[in-house]
Amino acid sequence: MEIKKFLILIIILNITNFVFADTINPTKNLTAYDVIKIQLNALKNNNKPKINSGIMQTWMFAHPENKKITGPYDRFQKMLLGDQYKFLLNHESHKIKLIMNSKNKYIYNVELISSDKKMYFYEWHLEISTTKSCNNCWFTTNVSPPINKGKII
Repeated sequence: MEIKKFLILIIILNITNFVFADTINPTKNLTAYDVIKIQLNALKNNNKPKINSGIMQTWMFAHPENKKITGPYDRFQKMLLGDQYKFLLNHESHKIKLIMNSKNKYIYNVELISSDKKMYFYEWHLEISTTKSCNNCWFTTNVSPPINKGKII
């Protein structure tokens, strides 16, 4: 019976490692720009290597305080699949422009071309975390609703 429990534990650990194998975890070595690039590239390739892996990667860099508001991952995933943020998923391209920065906060303007060839602007806020799990790590604290700039030529 003990061997059976041990084998089940090994299988669960291997599955967990497989699911998060391509996920980049927050670390204090990443800059605010690194974090927004990681998130946008993950969302651009949302279904690679597996369905909604881009959303999972983005969740990893959601600020711990925001996770209390957005709820567990399933609720966060529904939010990104919803009308406000669906344009981020599998988008064609993005440009990131710094708007404002201070020691503990960066704000970027993201110009995004969606998969249906429309241009959207998002404002992306990142802040330093002081949590025990990742002290001095950059996390996203806010992403504005999109501003639709219409079809591109």
